[in-house]
Amino acid sequence: MCGIVGIVSAEPVNQSIYDSLLLLQHRGQDSTGIATAEGNMFHMHKARGQVREAFRTRDMRSLLGTMGLGHVRYATQGKASAEQEAQPFYVNAPYGIILVHNGNLTNTRELTRELFDIDRRHLNTTSDTELLLNILANELQQQVTGVALDPDQIFTAVERVHERVEGSYATIAMIAGHGLLAFRDPYGIRPLTLGRRMLENGSTEWVVASESLVMESLGYEIVRDVEPGEAVFVAMDGEMVSRQCAPRHSLIPCSFEYVYLARPDSVMSGISVYEARLRLGNRLADTVARYTPMGDIDVVMPIPDSSRPAAMQVAQKLGVEYREGFYKNRYVGRTFIMPGQAARKKSVRQKLNAMSTEFKGKNILIVDDSIVRGTTSKEIVEMARQAGANKVTFASAAPPVRFPHVYGINMPSRHELVAHDRKIPEIAAALGADNLIYQEVADLEAAIIEGSSVESLEMSCFTGEYVTGTVTPEYLAWVEANQLS
Repeated sequence: MCGIVGIVSAEPVNQSIYDSLLLLQHRGQDSTGIATAEGNMFHMHKARGQVREAFRTRDMRSLLGTMGLGHVRYATQGKASAEQEAQPFYVNAPYGIILVHNGNLTNTRELTRELFDIDRRHLNTTSDTELLLNILANELQQQVTGVALDPDQIFTAVERVHERVEGSYATIAMIAGHGLLAFRDPYGIRPLTLGRRMLENGSTEWVVASESLVMESLGYEIVRDVEPGEAVFVAMDGEMVSRQCAPRHSLIPCSFEYVYLARPDSVMSGISVYEARLRLGNRLADTVARYTPMGDIDVVMPIPDSSRPAAMQVAQKLGVEYREGFYKNRYVGRTFIMPGQAARKKSVRQKLNAMSTEFKGKNILIVDDSIVRGTTSKEIVEMARQAGANKVTFASAAPPVRFPHVYGINMPSRHELVAHDRKIPEIAAALGADNLIYQEVADLEAAIIEGSSVESLEMSCFTGEYVTGTVTPEYLAWVEANQLS
């Protein structure tokens, strides 16, 4: 769940990339990096922490050039705290390539062996982004017949990447002296959007980013999503060409983007994230009404911020008062994407405070976007009781998360998931709630895709069905053992 952006312009791009990363900060707070291209020369700065912490004036002044890319990291592969795992990554041949990536490769073991035994390439980190970069570089090297490099050669290299790589990947790369390349896995699991704007000198500036809010906030025109399996190449003079590079491709976006990850003001695959969350609330209200006795709820409260749209709809449809009982400290990061269970648990009470006047003597329905490890939910239930709640019912706008997520969300171990191998009453007891209500899987999918051309969603963490068809029980066991080691 990283955030990525790339820009090709006739003007310096460092500030635009910085501003874009600020808008994508919700997608990762672990580390950040920007790289720019000044002719054939690359400039790069990356560091741990958030965007405002990582870049100083002197860093921005050194990021010269009219082409660049940036990244905010949420660790799913590699060591969460290791600075050398921060993106972008660089390789010097062919030409010089710098790459950022959002997603998760699922055949890293095989690719690592191939790179060493066949391609004779060295990896210096455990990051699958460095792995993807070297695969792309090797395939591009095979296409090079002379000094010149044309889009057809680049697209053929991307075709070979699709043949070799499994998993999810939305990718942006700069090729020194040539241009910006963006491509997406054949299932379109992770998002990638293309935009443009006209500059005063009449030239066109192109941008590709994880979410459409970058375009809308910075004055770009949204052109379209990069299609699953498609590659887009923007030359340094601003000429854009694209080609479908996967013989088999199908749009199956990640459902968790709409549940939690994306900002509500984004549109992904033609679906408004905000409107999807409203529809999730409508469906959840029906389930709450089915399992909760009439008069058992005095007030509906959201866990700010991502569950607000759903909670508002639940309250409206049930005819129950909506109140904001939890105050959020906006200077603490999103607890779900913090590395490590201890850090998540510690930050819950730093992030939220319950206002006792809203809780005392009331039967509370708390609505959250999802329940993953249960750390936050358990603390919230306890806070509500300490604030004087008479009864606490907890509702999740998403179904129970029972299975590992291997496509770019840090849920690799079943043992970390509070819903794994537990029935709903057992989960309620583990959270300390009087009652627990989950969204139905069918309602989740129907609510999100309603009114769009999307036919299905990637929902493996809810169903255990992995859309790429290459995720085996042996692989899941390996990922889990690797996570625990």
